[in-house]
Amino acid sequence: MAYKITDACIKCGTCEGGCPTGAISEGEDTYVIDADACISCGTCEGNCPTGAIVEE
Repeated sequence: MAYKITDACIKCGTCEGGCPTGAISEGEDTYVIDADACISCGTCEGNCPTGAIVEE
């Protein structure tokens, strides 16, 4: 199951740098996760300082 980034994202970039598959990129208002590239490892969720990343 892929993860998604909620509106609580402050665009700090921590999730993007920690993603082992490069599935996260900067979007207009928040970072976004490419569900096809996400391997559901949970690294992004654990690294997010605001808890903005949740399982879909």
